[in-house]
Amino acid sequence: MLAREHMEKSKNFREYAITRLIRVSGYSAIVFVALIFFFLLREGIPALAEVDLGTLFSTRWYPIEGLYGILPLITGSLIVTVGAMLVAVPFGIGTAVFMSEIAPRWLREVLKPLVELLGGLPSVVLGFLGILLLSPYLRVLLDLPTGLTALAGAILLGGIAVPTIVSIAEDALDAVPTSYREGAWALGATRWQTIWRVTLPAARSGILTAVMLGIGRTIGETMTVMMVTGNAPVLAVHLNSLFSPVRTMTATIAAEMGEVASGSNHYHVLFFIGMVLFLISLAVNLSAAAIVFRSKKRAERVLS
Repeated sequence: MLAREHMEKSKNFREYAITRLIRVSGYSAIVFVALIFFFLLREGIPALAEVDLGTLFSTRWYPIEGLYGILPLITGSLIVTVGAMLVAVPFGIGTAVFMSEIAPRWLREVLKPLVELLGGLPSVVLGFLGILLLSPYLRVLLDLPTGLTALAGAILLGGIAVPTIVSIAEDALDAVPTSYREGAWALGATRWQTIWRVTLPAARSGILTAVMLGIGRTIGETMTVMMVTGNAPVLAVHLNSLFSPVRTMTATIAAEMGEVASGSNHYHVLFFIGMVLFLISLAVNLSAAAIVFRSKKRAERVLS
């Protein structure tokens, strides 16, 4: 009897410890994000007092002369991200559909590790390949003065985002019950009609999440865009800007933070850029969570 009570107490203690550990791990993620944001606020907010708002949100970035206009950096990040999504979304979702709905099992077992391997490639390696292969090709193909343009960065970032989109979208498609497909086939739908009208709508929330996370992946990328976009802080508001050099927020921070004087105006402005980038990434992730939440609520109402 004593041994049994001892075992029960030991089991209860282990369950209590594991439960507390899981809870602490969950809270720690929130704490770490809050600490990062607090650090960015502490170092970035002084820029609002040290630099005039008209200068801070102007179109000239030339720190040597005290010009800290971040608009070219924001527009450069946006045009590269939008271009990357135009590349990544069709290829990512198409690959996920092929792997989940069309490819035979043996081919799927080959493609899935290859996609995951692509996602694990260091961004500096992709940037190196972009400098040696992609940029010279684009320069000759499009007759450009230089191949180091926003288009080169968008293509490479699209390739970086594809594995994320494929992995999450494929899981969402696999989660669709087989009965949905069988019901569509029983009604006389073809394979493509079933995919387009049944499977994709049923997996919509997961696919939207994949796209939003792909956007977050491209916004935060640094080395690739720093190596292949030309790093020219010019305002990118026209379609032709896609074929010109640009500079992103991440590339600016990476290129200049190591040389800036600690506590200077330039130093605080770089942290302010990091704060803006953090808020953009947070907005993208919150949007993805909101989309998933609304989709789940809509599905629950339909089922009820």
